[in-house]
Amino acid sequence: MLVNVTSEPAVPEESGIAPDVAALSRVVARQRAEMDRLHDLAATSEVLERAKGAVMALIGCTPDAAYEELLHRAKLADRTLLEECWVTLGNLSLPVHRPPHPEPPGARTAVAAPDAEPVDDADDVTLLGRLGRALLRVHSAQGLAAVLLRHLGRRVDAAAIMLYQQLPAGGLTLIGHAGVDEQTATQWHHVPPLSGVPARDALQTQRETWLEDIEAARRSLLLIGEPPERWPSRAWLPVAVGGRADVVLGVLCARPGPFPERDRELLRAVARLCSGRLRSLDAPRGPSADAAADVVQGVFETLPGASLLLTPLRSPSGDVEDFRIDAATPQAVDAVGRTGRELVGLRLQEYRPSVAGEPLWQGCLRVLATGEPYEGAPLAHRVVSGDVAELVTSSPRVARLGAGLVVTWVRHDPSDRQEQRLADVQRLGNLGWANWNLVTHEATWSAQAFAVLGRDPVRGPVRLAELPSLAVPEDMPALAAAIGQLLREGRRFDLPFRVRTADGIRHLRVVAEAVADSSGTPVEVHGFVQDLTARRNAELALIESERAMLTQHSVLQAERALATRLQHALLPLPRAPLDLAGLRVEVAYLPAQSGLSVGGDWFSAIELPDGDALFVVGDVAGHGIDAVATMAQLRFTAKGMISTGSSLTGALARLNRLLLHSRGPHGTATLVLARYRAKDHRLMWVQAGHPPPLLLRDGRARPLERPAGMLLGASDAPFYRDAECTLRPGDRLVLYTDGLVERPGECIDLGLDRLAAAMEASAAEPSGTLAPLLTALLEGERRDDVCVLDIRVPDEGDRAQEGDAVPFAEGAAPDDLP
Repeated sequence: MLVNVTSEPAVPEESGIAPDVAALSRVVARQRAEMDRLHDLAATSEVLERAKGAVMALIGCTPDAAYEELLHRAKLADRTLLEECWVTLGNLSLPVHRPPHPEPPGARTAVAAPDAEPVDDADDVTLLGRLGRALLRVHSAQGLAAVLLRHLGRRVDAAAIMLYQQLPAGGLTLIGHAGVDEQTATQWHHVPPLSGVPARDALQTQRETWLEDIEAARRSLLLIGEPPERWPSRAWLPVAVGGRADVVLGVLCARPGPFPERDRELLRAVARLCSGRLRSLDAPRGPSADAAADVVQGVFETLPGASLLLTPLRSPSGDVEDFRIDAATPQAVDAVGRTGRELVGLRLQEYRPSVAGEPLWQGCLRVLATGEPYEGAPLAHRVVSGDVAELVTSSPRVARLGAGLVVTWVRHDPSDRQEQRLADVQRLGNLGWANWNLVTHEATWSAQAFAVLGRDPVRGPVRLAELPSLAVPEDMPALAAAIGQLLREGRRFDLPFRVRTADGIRHLRVVAEAVADSSGTPVEVHGFVQDLTARRNAELALIESERAMLTQHSVLQAERALATRLQHALLPLPRAPLDLAGLRVEVAYLPAQSGLSVGGDWFSAIELPDGDALFVVGDVAGHGIDAVATMAQLRFTAKGMISTGSSLTGALARLNRLLLHSRGPHGTATLVLARYRAKDHRLMWVQAGHPPPLLLRDGRARPLERPAGMLLGASDAPFYRDAECTLRPGDRLVLYTDGLVERPGECIDLGLDRLAAAMEASAAEPSGTLAPLLTALLEGERRDDVCVLDIRVPDEGDRAQEGDAVPFAEGAAPDDLP
């Protein structure tokens, strides 16, 4: 057979295709022209077969009679046979001589959307015409199912299409599907020869099966899909590809109810259309088209780099929807690793899913429209090198070739990328490389090496023996000795040294090693210098900070020791319980366990000249020497004023003025001041911003009602009131500082409740056992000082032991306190 091949013009130089590819491109163009001609011949045969199938569906005749009918019509209308076939496919109509079928009650309408116009025969004619033309572009049963779903979805509310072919053994195999998930398709891919499967029953009986009541059907049939209600109505129609139908078409709808007769007639016509298309799909494909495609692909397999041959795929309106890959080089690889021949037939958006949003897409459309080549900005894509896929940066170039496009990715020079990476490493690491040839006495430095050493590049590099001259005098000997050992023994060295630059002293590091000849003599030295100034400065700053911390720690320890000695001198603790005005008093003072500073908690418990007893518990804000000094002022002043006849409220007012007008840092303090009159057992007390004392009586503990009073040093016009209560034999009164009841992040009321519970729990404890109470309240590390006065009113049983008490508050703390 003679084949006329039209010659193609030479590829212009400005096309963007390299000269060594021009000859191959012309071969590709000729092969594409031949392949297109063969496709046209195949399409003509397919149109004839489709038209014959349409005539057979419309008038119910044999294939030969349908062919004669088409010839007769073409002769009468003065058309070619191909033109008559297209006219026939474009004017498909449903049978008009059909008996009327009243719609059953509750039947669904024949439209897919509630807002659509009513469907008539003209709409179905248009649909069948479009479907017939679409089926001409189908090359597989899978594609046929997709086309059917696209055209029938809105018309009959089809949600899925399934095509089964009968096997010789009687079972079914799924040859095409659309709208069905992969799990369901895999599960129902092979159907054994069992009864009760609607698809197989339709082929066995050669009759249509309409499933319109899914609840009734599921009780006796095996239904596809889980749950079956996802497709509440289904139709299975045999498709006669040869004589007897061995293919069944399944239309699975998302809408329940019976199929109207119009929908049934439409689906029967669709099945007849599918009959002709499936018959042409079963016919063996001509070898010419495949041979041409193989030649084109063979050409591309010889091309360097990543390249694709693309054919535009257009919509019915003529717009480009996508591009088909007709040939690909082995270096082209998609996101899942397919390369070369594996890419042929894929869509460009399958090869690169993000391409529609990239400039490359617009570039391809522009080349198709204008013919001018396009070169895009660099972008990342995958290529195969030595059976290994890697991500590289390339610039896409697009050129027109006949009706298609050649897309080539021009990879950036690897040497350029390596040099750029080396420059980036030197810049980020603040280092530069150096090389010394010991035979020619030539030296080569990188630009960053000059910058690190603070040397003007105009002056050039220095020889290796002269490198120590750049160091400060103190570092010259060590650097010279290391270089000498390198040259004599080939010993690698890594040495810090300093240089003086216009910006000051720099701390550098030099690493070098020698390259020896066959006799072991060093002939070349290469290495690098690195600027460590920032790190060295940070190290020196850290050392200085550590020294300052150690110094400060020593100062704080000395201050604590001094404050502790002052506190012990000013605030002596009794060795045993005190006997004051008939009361038994136990004292405890516990310093904080965290921190180096001494707190300002203090107490006083003395017997006044008139036989009364004075009890004071206070807390000075702050820690250290200042707090101890303020505590001493308040303690001795309070005792002196009460001893000389001042009232309790008057004493608080004078102590407030003392804090306001004292020298040094202005501070504040809290205070509880109590005076016990033995003759009538009356306790009078005042407070200045301090927690109230707790009274344990008859096994119940409660805080005394606080009189008014603000903390000392907070105001120059304070207001203080006093309160009083009568103590009874067996009563227990606890005065304390806030360190006993406060915990971080906790309301002080919880601490008071905890103290009351501990006092009630230890109500039966004899006097002189304050340690269990403190142990129950103080858990973990103490953050603040704790001072406690435990005052008990002896009953008759306790008075016999009064000889064990001491008459005043001085001495050491009990050993059993925590």
